[in-house]
Amino acid sequence: MTKPGAAFVLPVLAGRAARFATRLRGGGSAFPGLVAQKMNRDFVGDVTEKLPYGSIVILGSNGKSTTTNIITGIVRAHGLRVFSNPSGANMPQGIASAVLADVSLTGKLDADIAILEVDEAYGVEICRQLRPQSAVILNLLVDQIYRFGEPDKVAQMFRDIAGEVSEYIALNRDDNFLGHLGTELEAEGRLDVEYFGVTDEVQASAPHGQVSARDFSGKEQVTGRAARAEVVGVDRNIATIAFGGVEHRIVMPSRGIHYAVDIAAALSVAANALGDRFSIETAVEAVQSTKTVYGRGEILTVGDVEIEILMLKNLASLQLNLDYLDRTPDSVLFAYDESSKDPSWLYAADFSKIGHVDVISGPKGPFVALRLAYEGKDFGTIIPDVTEAVQAMLDRPRPASGRHTFFLDYDQMLITRKYLGYKDLEAGSA
Repeated sequence: MTKPGAAFVLPVLAGRAARFATRLRGGGSAFPGLVAQKMNRDFVGDVTEKLPYGSIVILGSNGKSTTTNIITGIVRAHGLRVFSNPSGANMPQGIASAVLADVSLTGKLDADIAILEVDEAYGVEICRQLRPQSAVILNLLVDQIYRFGEPDKVAQMFRDIAGEVSEYIALNRDDNFLGHLGTELEAEGRLDVEYFGVTDEVQASAPHGQVSARDFSGKEQVTGRAARAEVVGVDRNIATIAFGGVEHRIVMPSRGIHYAVDIAAALSVAANALGDRFSIETAVEAVQSTKTVYGRGEILTVGDVEIEILMLKNLASLQLNLDYLDRTPDSVLFAYDESSKDPSWLYAADFSKIGHVDVISGPKGPFVALRLAYEGKDFGTIIPDVTEAVQAMLDRPRPASGRHTFFLDYDQMLITRKYLGYKDLEAGSA
């Protein structure tokens, strides 16, 4: 039952007072959201249940931020007002803080729909609060082993999260874990289950596929399912996606099969949410005008050079970014942070697309140097502080390509963007 507006006054005021106090201390925090939730434990769900188009949650080991960004762009192009969480604010208090930043004292958001990236480890808790109508799960990869242990644990998280979704779910047909989850959900008959994916030819053309985790339970790959949106071709940043049996050529904001799959997922979910209002032509135009999410194939301009930032969150993100380089980069920085607890997965990566690395940085720089040396790759110098490393790259002669390529993990990426004067992320801190 919808709560009266007066029920939100105290949680909103208390949360905003906490936000003011934390900013006086020097930065953003998820603490304000925690304060609001202490005042009203159903704060997020009570606010979002008023939205006429409900809520969508986006999950997966990789691609959540990109897919959230694309869905948001598509839905806005159809005239809807969207509430979304800043990339990275995907845990319970972070989402509550994002709500707190935009909600009125009477609990009203100036939005028609919520499109929210969700961390799988907190997915059940968030979805119990949020009560989403729809969800999309992109993939299940070997990711952050120190957090999750093994893929089967994450698969169970996804199963539990799906139990909190009320109407619709879209799954990656080519991920075997998700294929079996789809079989279970179809048997239950509680949700409308749809799929997105790539053709066998596209999958075979990718140097390392989608780098998906394998289903170690021994179950066979689920095959023969129709996809609402199917990637039938990828050529650098050009994707051909069949939607409803009709092929559409899409100029993607970035390169690779992974980006094309995220677009296919976004088209599926947006079409379901918008219903008769959905136009594939409007959606394609929206995708082509959407900018990359920070750090995910983003190209920054500094003086007379470009800097392309590619993420190395896990084996899949690094490998797919390497696989779809459009050339051998002639100026490379590689920075790896101590927050990445187990860097051994770097030994499974194929570095054949890299000729050399000019500067290695980050607290785990020596480990990266050892990995490159093991493969016989040349590298220049190790500069532990990433800001000093970035400046050293900028002080070098302009590369012939006019572009530096930075492979950065998440924390090093944030520091780098801020050092280069791109401080837009600070505005998104709740």
